[in-house]
Amino acid sequence: MALQTVEQTTSAPHDCRNHRHSCNFLWANSWRGNMEDPSRHPHLAVVLFVVFSVVTAITRWFPRRKYQYLTNFDTKPRSVARRALLNKPTRTTMIPRTVARRALPDEPIRTTTIENFLNKLAEERPIRFLPQQLAEFTQNFTVKLGSGAFGSVYKGELPDQKPIAVKVLVGIMDKRMEEQFMAEVGTIAGTQHINLVRLYGFCYDDTLIAQVYEFMENGSLDKFLFNEDDVDTLQENDRKVIEFGRLNEIAIGAAKGIRYLHEECQRRIIHYDIKPGNILLDANFNPKVADFGLAKLMGREYTHMSMTGMRGTPGYAAPEMWLPYSPVTYKCDVYSFGMLLFEMVGRRKNFDCRAAESEKKWFPKLVYKQWDSGMLGEVMAARGIEQKAERERAVRMCKVALWCVQYSAEARPSMSKVLQMLEGEIEIEPPPNPFTGLYVSDVPDSHLSGGISNSNDLQSLLPV
Repeated sequence: MALQTVEQTTSAPHDCRNHRHSCNFLWANSWRGNMEDPSRHPHLAVVLFVVFSVVTAITRWFPRRKYQYLTNFDTKPRSVARRALLNKPTRTTMIPRTVARRALPDEPIRTTTIENFLNKLAEERPIRFLPQQLAEFTQNFTVKLGSGAFGSVYKGELPDQKPIAVKVLVGIMDKRMEEQFMAEVGTIAGTQHINLVRLYGFCYDDTLIAQVYEFMENGSLDKFLFNEDDVDTLQENDRKVIEFGRLNEIAIGAAKGIRYLHEECQRRIIHYDIKPGNILLDANFNPKVADFGLAKLMGREYTHMSMTGMRGTPGYAAPEMWLPYSPVTYKCDVYSFGMLLFEMVGRRKNFDCRAAESEKKWFPKLVYKQWDSGMLGEVMAARGIEQKAERERAVRMCKVALWCVQYSAEARPSMSKVLQMLEGEIEIEPPPNPFTGLYVSDVPDSHLSGGISNSNDLQSLLPV
């Protein structure tokens, strides 16, 4: 009995060690099981998440770079702020990166603003339309606005309900038409001015060649100048008679557009065809220069260019454009603008074959003769310009026109000076006779057939 007790006593430590080993084994298996199945101990996942969050917050707030964003860069991009800090490392007013990021404008708002800017920038560039699109915009070309030697112009509407004018070129696509298309699209596509018609896009396809412009509600200026005597015709066509004060503003606006082409574009643009038919008017009678089919780009390092053929419209083309291979400068547009001013003051064609007296047939010569004799007021009264303010503007326009149509291109002013004279910023010096250099042999047959019936009529117009 005692022996049995001793054996049990001596074996007890061995049992305890076995029991402890078995407990450790069970605890390890339990931990391994918990790692394999965290759902058995959900508090473990919570502890791990809390530890991970604390470590992330510490690393995020801890200044990992030597210099952080400054408070005075809150409205600048991060890269700009970083460059400024690298250039000036002595500043000490620093804030954590997250605070600097919050100080910047809201990220979604900034992204939206940039996207709107990029979309607007893309809309300002000419778009290449498909023939099916233009047919849909114009309702299969049903509303015709006008026509000419180039083709026809139709009214349409873009999907955003913006009215447009579609100029469709017709005829065989020869070299001349290709040059006209490239000149018009290439020049006006890179220009943006309030007094230049805007090109929305174009279409170049085997079935359709067209240009898409902004729609000008009041059409071209010539419709308001040459039909004023026929009041019934104006009322039938639902057109208004433009007051002379408005005509003066139209002349100034057109001069600004031409000045932009000559002096403010990266490459000088010579229009070659300034005339009332190419001055378009919007709903508020604001003028826009249009029709760049004859325009040419000229580098500013060049003083002139040679021409292989006649350009422009007879009656508006400068004398140097009559002769082939003659040097032509941008001053040819100044000459055409002067002829435009004469027609705006007289509200008539410069040459009127219906005039009873020969001296009244050619209005520019009549203006110079009356101005030289101090009787220009009679011309103004005959054209219905009676108010003092309007008469002063008309006299100023006549004097500017006489400077613009000087026979020598070097004697003509630039468009900047023309604009200053029209606006009354500088005093206009007495212009010399611009017609002393004209001879019958200088005038081509196209000018004779275009308005002057024969050489005898022309001889009566030119000075002796």
